[in-house]
Amino acid sequence: MNPRLHTLAGLALFAGAAIAIAAPTLNVGSKRFTESYILGEILKQTAQSAGETTATHSQGLGNTAIVLNALTTGSIDVYPEYTGTIAKEILKLDAVPSLTELNAKLAPMGLAVAVPLGFNNTYALAMRGDDARSKNVARLSDLKAHPDLRLGLSQEFIGRADGWPGLKRTYALPFETPRGLDHGLAYEAIAQRQVDAIDIYSTDAKLDKYGLTVLDDDRKYFPRYDAVLLYRADLPQRLPKTWAALAKLEGTIDDASMRRMNAAAELEGKDFATIAASFLDQRAGTSAGTATSTAKMGGFNDFWRKLFGPDFGRLTLEQLGLVFLSLAASIVIGIPLGILAAKRPALEGWIIGATGVVQTIPSLALLAVLIPLTGRIGAVPAYIALALYALLPIVRNTHAALTQISRGMVEAAQSLGMRPGTILQKIEMPLAATTILAGIKTSAVINVGTATIAAFIGAGGYGERIVTGLALNDHAMLLAGAIPAAVMALLIELGFRYADRWLLPAGLRRAPDVRRAAT
Repeated sequence: MNPRLHTLAGLALFAGAAIAIAAPTLNVGSKRFTESYILGEILKQTAQSAGETTATHSQGLGNTAIVLNALTTGSIDVYPEYTGTIAKEILKLDAVPSLTELNAKLAPMGLAVAVPLGFNNTYALAMRGDDARSKNVARLSDLKAHPDLRLGLSQEFIGRADGWPGLKRTYALPFETPRGLDHGLAYEAIAQRQVDAIDIYSTDAKLDKYGLTVLDDDRKYFPRYDAVLLYRADLPQRLPKTWAALAKLEGTIDDASMRRMNAAAELEGKDFATIAASFLDQRAGTSAGTATSTAKMGGFNDFWRKLFGPDFGRLTLEQLGLVFLSLAASIVIGIPLGILAAKRPALEGWIIGATGVVQTIPSLALLAVLIPLTGRIGAVPAYIALALYALLPIVRNTHAALTQISRGMVEAAQSLGMRPGTILQKIEMPLAATTILAGIKTSAVINVGTATIAAFIGAGGYGERIVTGLALNDHAMLLAGAIPAAVMALLIELGFRYADRWLLPAGLRRAPDVRRAAT
């Protein structure tokens, strides 16, 4: 080929790569319940169809606080929210004002709200129909006469300013604050008579399936929760074509349509992408026949299909990355800290204590704190959290192994003229290797389970299936995430056993017996 053509081809390739790198991306977020997943997928596919950007969807980012952190730090650009939540939970207002007033108050945060989607998904409380009739409970105020009822309320509802605390005050309810129950499990709990009343969303698909009676909010406590888009204020200027496409969603989803889409996910087993594509096809007047239905299959077949679904390879790689990259960081930090604790008794309590305290911090709380600190969601805060959680076994085992080495053995090395650094490298660390490796193995196994929590901030891994299974109360999906994680933990345990035999000579593997004999 002509050298000039070679040069032109190289320049064209370079230019294409540069354009791809510079191409803007729209990051859509969603909360951890069915409706938010579906709306997030609708936003993603709508944005993608505009042809201006590549759109991604970070599913199930947890509660309002976490997804709002992701939005304000720029990790996501837009997510579906509700006017009542924005007013009461985010802005701490007493009432729900107009969109104009909401925008005025959101402006200092660099956020804006627009595009009312057309439906109101307000909170409510519901009881089993037979119980409501037998106890003559039709209104929220009627609950006061039945203090023996067992409430099953979601964790977010219990903690929200517009949730349980205000509801209890408004109706003077005699109930103590109940223990939190995941919204995805609440319907099954009330159907099995484990609880008597639950908080629900008015567009929930399972209201009719379980024969629940929605209690009338006779004192008008709950405001309207009109679905809208909450977004970074610069989005319309940054991606004008994409924003124009999103703006056309205004008024396109009524209460019945949203309830049908929720039912398609929760009762028919269709995936969120298929439901969103079907809605957009119907809205555009095109055939939805190309969409692939994933209607529920029976028992084992349903589980087997979900276990080895098309996302299995991706989730496995993400899970391995979360576990081993964070473990590598823990090893690099933890072994020197363990050595320092063993060699400097004055620091021992501080080092062991600090690493122990880290493990007492709830994982979701730590992840929520790391989002604003790192300015992003996904893998980075997850790696940091997992690395911190994995420190304690490594630090403690390194410290214990070094402090149990016979003092006489060290003195013998000193009498031969060996320097402290050489003694540590040539004698102490080889003798401590078995115990240190056991600590690393413990951290690796713990990390497999802890890494599933990282899916709550969009870090992927098997936890992605667990989060989706919780949102849909889909046992097969839950097991499709939990079982591979358990198998991975067992394989890692087995791998470390073989690594112990392969890496350490037989003499060193008997080192603990040698140390006990020497003392």
